[in-house]
Amino acid sequence: MKGSHKCTIWILIFVTFLLPVMVGCQESQVQAQIAVSDVQRNTAPQVPSVDRSELVTGNSAFAFDLYQHLRREASNLFFSPYSISTALAMTYAGARGETQRQMAQTLHYTLPQEHLHAAFNALNLELGDPAQEEFQLHIANAIWGQAGYPFLAPFLGTLAENYGAGLRLLDFQQDPDVARGEINAWVSDETEERIQDLIPVDAITADTRLVLANAIYFLADWVFPFEAAKTSAGGFYTLDGREVSVPMMSMLEPRRLAYARGEGFQAVELPYKSGTMSMSMLILVPDAGQFEAFEDALDAVGVEGILAELEPRQVALSMPKFAFESEFGLGETLSEMGMPDAFGPADFSGMDGSRNLFISDVFHKAYVAVDEAGTEAAAATAVLMKRLSMPMADVTLSIDRPFIFVIREGETGSVLFLGRMMNPSLG
Repeated sequence: MKGSHKCTIWILIFVTFLLPVMVGCQESQVQAQIAVSDVQRNTAPQVPSVDRSELVTGNSAFAFDLYQHLRREASNLFFSPYSISTALAMTYAGARGETQRQMAQTLHYTLPQEHLHAAFNALNLELGDPAQEEFQLHIANAIWGQAGYPFLAPFLGTLAENYGAGLRLLDFQQDPDVARGEINAWVSDETEERIQDLIPVDAITADTRLVLANAIYFLADWVFPFEAAKTSAGGFYTLDGREVSVPMMSMLEPRRLAYARGEGFQAVELPYKSGTMSMSMLILVPDAGQFEAFEDALDAVGVEGILAELEPRQVALSMPKFAFESEFGLGETLSEMGMPDAFGPADFSGMDGSRNLFISDVFHKAYVAVDEAGTEAAAATAVLMKRLSMPMADVTLSIDRPFIFVIREGETGSVLFLGRMMNPSLG
């Protein structure tokens, strides 16, 4: 890791496994063309460490806010808050006014726009350093836009400079399903085929103008692997008290691991082979009967407190071997969390100079597999933006009954005419 910075990626598992040039585009063909920007990615951004730390703190706060909403919907749960934050940060680059304010509050973006995107760039480059040889962590961003649509040069430049995302041209109007296939293929390629069909059928329509996506892939071995020969069927107790048989992994002998025993829980941190970086899995195990209370109180500050309590101990560890996938449509959730304007009526005038674009959907899929050797995890997020065919109404009013009307001059407040309409069919 460069300088004195440290970065730890935690996959949290609970007992139930919770864990740019204005673009003047040509007509696109079946395969996406890439509009090459004059702006190149800044591969050596000069970002103050305080900005980077502030970004990480905000991302962590959003991660646990989102967890508290998503945990209502599923049993096993897995997602990449980093992928979601990054994809929405690219979208945020075009947000203005109240839409920008709501997004910043919900996503915990506390830095000014220009500092935020530079900090994301620095963090992405640091985490996805290709010089790392002991593990894989690959982060990729991409955007697809409607061929011929007038996206603004500053918006595209921001994405090119800070996210390495050149605009790929597609024709959503003429063949939305071909466009969907193109984007899903990119996601599959960037996640070693672990994330398939991120964008579902019919989600992209002729009104789609922009899709912004992030993909992240992680593969690492444990520093202290489990012995495959010792994996055997064992009991796992669900919240309702049922015992289910699952493959339980065990270490051959106790290992010196970071461990904490707190009020109502235990915590252990399993390190990955990660060279100069500090990758680990933090496992939080609430005591029997304490899961709901522990989970209700879970937030980023609480996790930081637990990390501060970890101390080296000789731990004899056994845990389940598992693999599963989670998927979410995040539009309603993000709206409930405090950014309803982004989903219309919205102000993304930083993208095209108008207020015609809004987020139609946010799709997220994540995959995780934990076995004796280590962990494989992948996730992808796609933000779909559509153009209003007409201004979106705040209120619908049908004047189909008698009414009173006033013709007035606004500056002086003078009432010039006053009347009522009882029956339009009468002359």
